[in-house]
Amino acid sequence: MKIEFVKSEILSARQELLNHPAFAWIDNLEKIHVFMENHIWAVWDFMVLLKGLQRTCTSIDTYWVPKGNPEVRRLINEIVFGEESDLDQEGRAISHFELYIQAMDEAGANTLPIRSFIQDLQKGVDAKLALRQSQAPEGAKEFVFETLEIVDRGNASEMAAVFTFGREDLIPDMFIEIVKNLKDKSPSELGLFTYYLERHIEVDGDLHGTLSERMVVELCEDNPVLWNQAIASSKTALQNRINLWTAVLDQYEGLR
Repeated sequence: MKIEFVKSEILSARQELLNHPAFAWIDNLEKIHVFMENHIWAVWDFMVLLKGLQRTCTSIDTYWVPKGNPEVRRLINEIVFGEESDLDQEGRAISHFELYIQAMDEAGANTLPIRSFIQDLQKGVDAKLALRQSQAPEGAKEFVFETLEIVDRGNASEMAAVFTFGREDLIPDMFIEIVKNLKDKSPSELGLFTYYLERHIEVDGDLHGTLSERMVVELCEDNPVLWNQAIASSKTALQNRINLWTAVLDQYEGLR
């Protein structure tokens, strides 16, 4: 099966990412703040990639017409539903991005840069310009710029591969356990962040991961060019995330 070949080809890069020292490095609230202030940009970036897939593969124009593969449409819309309108701890509808912002507020992390960026987008400022002039950490800017380039190209199979193999479930279980342990020491600061991690990984691991792989299969079909592109794009996406976590460590050291 071609999807298994992709997984085998990107295995070493994936393992390097999962073993990144940034995950074990976090042992206090200050480090969590730095991590969250970078990671929130990847959470936004994730939604941009997902909505790029929805825009490319489904009909969202004023006058609806059937568009693309019905199976792909269903897969994408199911993922959008879960990511854009999940439930918080109180059972209220919320996107994972908004939930993360709330978790940052609770933890005491700085949300001003990402909030200002979102406000610029709401005012109609071009995304790349808004990002360039934002106060996002430099490593996060570079990471997001890479994704914006992918979305601009509008290649559905490329977006699907990056979404599937460079996605948010690449936060290892070890990191979640560290946050849980820190929550015991700081229950009022990390309750929402712990919930976000558990909820996001649960949804991605149990449902969205499987759906995403099916989406790649449907979009690449039997085209060897698209499958090779999926491998190359996935490797690049994994390296970009490795670079992001390395930038987190470098940023923290620069603050000392």
